Amino acid sequence: MKILILGAGQVGSSLAANLVHEANDITVVDKKAELLRALQDRFDLRTVHGHGAHPDVLIRAGAEDADMIVAVTDSDETNMVACQIAYTLFHTPTKIARVRAPSYLKFPKLFGNDALPIDVTISPEAEVTNHILRLIEHPGTLQVLDFAGGRVRLVALKAHHGGPLVGQELRTLYERMPDVDARVAAIYRQDRGIQPDGDTIVEVDDEVFFIAAPMHIRAVMGELRRLENPYRRLIFAGGGNIGTRLAKALEDHYRVKLIERDLNRCKQIAEQLEKTIVLHGDASDEELLIEENIDNTDVFCAVTQDDEVNVLSAMLAKRLGARKVMALINRPAYVDLAQRGAIDVAISPQQATIGTLLKHVRRGDVVMVHSLRRGAAEAIEAIAHGDRHSSKVVGRTIDELKLPSGASIGAIVRGDRVIIAHHDTQIEAEDHVILFLQDKRRITEIERLFQVGITFL
Repeated sequence: MKILILGAGQVGSSLAANLVHEANDITVVDKKAELLRALQDRFDLRTVHGHGAHPDVLIRAGAEDADMIVAVTDSDETNMVACQIAYTLFHTPTKIARVRAPSYLKFPKLFGNDALPIDVTISPEAEVTNHILRLIEHPGTLQVLDFAGGRVRLVALKAHHGGPLVGQELRTLYERMPDVDARVAAIYRQDRGIQPDGDTIVEVDDEVFFIAAPMHIRAVMGELRRLENPYRRLIFAGGGNIGTRLAKALEDHYRVKLIERDLNRCKQIAEQLEKTIVLHGDASDEELLIEENIDNTDVFCAVTQDDEVNVLSAMLAKRLGARKVMALINRPAYVDLAQRGAIDVAISPQQATIGTLLKHVRRGDVVMVHSLRRGAAEAIEAIAHGDRHSSKVVGRTIDELKLPSGASIGAIVRGDRVIIAHHDTQIEAEDHVILFLQDKRRITEIERLFQVGITFL
């Protein structure tokens, strides 16, 4: 697939890194030559220096025969105009734009071939907000991902000493909870992936990914760690789009405080929010945090635009007694370092956003992609089409499938039914199949598996 990426910032470079190893022809356009040089030094791709919305620049980038344009510059207006030009001049089949301003997003009629010809709008702020909301909804989790419209969830958590299943074989989970449909899809032990089976023993500090219907998530979590009490008191650092969205979504059900250092922004936020206490100050001010009872706070979540402020304020909040701390971190190199220290959850905007983009690039009928483990693994929702003669999956049991190493099927959604996958489960046409792939470099094998007809030849 020939893909043009406009913007070599964090989102654009992360997308290029994810796609360049998958036999795609990638060209990245940006006004900053130093960003393009950094990408060329790391990856086998083409770069074009210039403004992404200028027709002559798009022509130099190869827009005339591109299959997809992904406009993820820092400017909403540049992204929207670039998609308009790609549609009008080049008839580009798929046009994706990053649009961050809520004032655009609240008018869906703006987007479509009879208005702005954008096939998909992505908002990193909205993706990050939803990610954090799910973590607050499920205390103790590292990641909570929805599939099939929320009927199935993939949950990541750390196994703790005292969990009934810790030190036991996985088959014990199914024996102890015969009425709960759940499946452990993967285990990571000291960053090494383990393909789980009934004999696998869960150890303390294992990162466990399991699939279950939402109603069963808390029961399965209780087997792997002591259940945490629901959160009640929340403090958000940063009154930008993300902090304000979070406060607005949660203020009716939690006690919410929001810290913002810009006085004018504080006044704007205070007018938008009804129950949130808006505080003017610095989130890394120790006296302010103590004054606001940080030691009695369930979650401190730093979502400013500055990585260093987020990391330092979260570490300070943890030292002062906050029960759980989260930090928004843009630089990929910081994410691993932060999460190995005092920070409980490091949130990467790129990883929260990348799945939305990947599902439009995947071959076969892939309707959902979630990037995991800082992009090394993926969880995929694919629809099975055809029959036993035209498909490699339909009419076959899971045991019969030739899945690549490190891949596992966790669940199947058939109409309104959620079926947790077992070795003898048979896949039918139009089933939504939820797969976990420990090594995303094997994605082409999964894509071939779910393509039908002559594409198998």
